[in-house]
Amino acid sequence: MSNIDAASDGGPAGSGIRGDDGLSGSAVARSLGPTYAALDLGTNNCRLLVARPAREGFRIVDAFSRIVRLGEGLSQSGVLGEPAIQRTLAALDVCRDKMEARGVSRARLIATEACRSAGNGAEFIGRVRRETGLALEIVDRETEALLAAAGCASLADSRAEGIVLFDIGGGSSEIVWLARETGEGGEARAPGADLRGRVRRWASLPLGVVTLSEKFGGFDVSGETYEKMVDFVTGQLGPFLESTIREARCDKFHLLGTSGTVTTIAGIHLGLARYDRRRVDGIWMDDRDVRAAIDRLRAMTWEDRVANGCIGQDRADLVLAGCAIFDAIWRAFPARRVRIADRGLREGILMQMMSADRVWTSPGGGR
Repeated sequence: MSNIDAASDGGPAGSGIRGDDGLSGSAVARSLGPTYAALDLGTNNCRLLVARPAREGFRIVDAFSRIVRLGEGLSQSGVLGEPAIQRTLAALDVCRDKMEARGVSRARLIATEACRSAGNGAEFIGRVRRETGLALEIVDRETEALLAAAGCASLADSRAEGIVLFDIGGGSSEIVWLARETGEGGEARAPGADLRGRVRRWASLPLGVVTLSEKFGGFDVSGETYEKMVDFVTGQLGPFLESTIREARCDKFHLLGTSGTVTTIAGIHLGLARYDRRRVDGIWMDDRDVRAAIDRLRAMTWEDRVANGCIGQDRADLVLAGCAIFDAIWRAFPARRVRIADRGLREGILMQMMSADRVWTSPGGGR
C-alpha cells in the first residue's frame, strides 16, 4: 500500500478561505495538527509538498511545481544567471505564500546541484532569504541520494535481494544500491525509518538532463548523438558499477526510477493523452516496455514532443537527455523489471521529519 495520500483537504492555498468560526485558512490549518513542508529547488524545477501525518504515512494537502531552469547556462558560465534567478524567486514567492496559508509548523527547504556548483550559489541563497524570507539549505550529494531513496524505497519489491534506485535530476543524477528491507525478525520498518542500514553503495553523477542537453543538444538528437550521450553517462557510472557489479548479479533484482524522465517514459508506455500521476506512480514496466517507450520518444521530432501531453514545451529539449541517462543505467544493470516512482526527495524529507517527531507510534503508522 502506498504511504502517500495525494488528496487535497481544502481550497487553493493563499485564497484567504475562512472556516465557519471566522478563522483564517492558516489558523484553521494549525488547529488540525502539525503541518510539514518540503521544498526541493533543483537545477530545473522548484517543487513543494505540504502534508500532515496520516495512518498510512502522510496526507498531501498542497503542492506546487514549476520549471524554473535555475541552472540554465551554468555549465558554460559557472554562475547562476539573472533571468534564471528571477524565475526562481517568483516560484519561491508562491511556495512561501502556500506554506503561510497552510499554517506550516515545520519545514525543510533544500537546494541541490545548481546551488552546490555555482560560483554565486551562496550569494543566491542569501538573496532568497532577504527577498522571500525563506531559508534554503544547500545539501551535499550524499544527503540528496539518501533523501531520494527514503522517498521512494517503499515501492521496492520486498522479495528483491537488491535494487538499483536512481533519480535523474537537472544537474546531477543520484544512484543507490539498496538492500532488502528487513527489521527485527524480518518485520517491515515503520514509515520514515532511517535507510542508512540498507544503502550499500551510492553515487552522485555530475550530470542531469539540463547539463547533458546543453553539452550534446536536445532539439534534434540523431542516433549518433544519442549514443554519445549514453557513452558519456556510462563513463561516469564506472566507479559505481565496479563496486556493485558482484551484488547486482543476484537473481531477485530490479530497477526503481524516480524523475520526470521515468514518469514520462511510463506515460508514453500507457498512451496517456495527459500525464496522470495516479496511473503512473508505482507501475511496473518490463524491459520490452521500456525499450519500446524510449524508442518511441527517440523517433519523435521536437514538435512532436512539444505537442505530447506528457512532455510539453518546457521539457521537450530535455527528455532525450534523460532517456540517455536511463538507458546507460539500464544497460549497466540490465534488469527485466523497472518500477516507476512519481515521488522522491520531497517525500523523503517529509518522512524523515515526521519520523524524527515520532508521529507514528507503530509500524503500521497508527497514532
